[in-house]
Amino acid sequence: MPEFHTIELSIKDDIAQLTLNRPDSANAMNTQMAEEILAVLTGPEAPAAAARCIVLTGTGSRAFCAGADLKERKGMTDTVWIQQHAVFETLGLALMDLQVPLIGAINGAAFGGGMEMTLACDFAYAANTARFALTETTLGILPGMCGTQYLPGAVGIRRAKEIILTGRPFNAQQGLQWGVINQVCEPDQLLDQVFDTAAAIAANGPIAVREAKRALNHAGRGGIKAGYRIELDAYSRVVPTADRREGILAFNEKRKPQFKGE
Repeated sequence: MPEFHTIELSIKDDIAQLTLNRPDSANAMNTQMAEEILAVLTGPEAPAAAARCIVLTGTGSRAFCAGADLKERKGMTDTVWIQQHAVFETLGLALMDLQVPLIGAINGAAFGGGMEMTLACDFAYAANTARFALTETTLGILPGMCGTQYLPGAVGIRRAKEIILTGRPFNAQQGLQWGVINQVCEPDQLLDQVFDTAAAIAANGPIAVREAKRALNHAGRGGIKAGYRIELDAYSRVVPTADRREGILAFNEKRKPQFKGE
């Protein structure tokens, strides 16, 4: 198995556990993490390809994933930003095409891209301490890993607009009520409950499970790639703006951004 630096992978009884492992950075996703997740999930020789179910979680209790690593993005030119985001786009598409069922075990904060990965899971359970947000508009950008497409399917278009346009966080119980997650668990029981469900899936006919997932995705997400192209077009329009640069600078300087619509 390849050596990883930002994730951990274990496989037992046909169930893979993929753990985001940058706890000092709230498991924020940098370029290397995206590349390592892709290495685990894609291609015939990918380590998780033979699993019957994959559990996605994060190290520690503070965060599942705080989203993109904005410290890495500080001072990025528009060209470098677009090059980096292309890696995230490839990951977003890979998650759409993943044949193996993917269950989220959301152990803490899932903000920005972390919430988008939650939505990309086939379904997710969360610790009762978890919090969720798509904070991108507060930084002068917008979701770029299919958040604008996944979220309305989970919570409805009106709630999705409120979540994305305000950038406000919400708690696990609200996430359950709105359809972002399927179950709220005590933190020390989260993985056990997710693995119980993963084991039930893994015990079923693997071809039947994968084909059922494919059919269900067509029912619920038939036009998602076309929608994602619209999201990426919108995303490309905000990258060269002064507001995007101000949002990232303000985040790193720990101050409120001053957006000018430029």
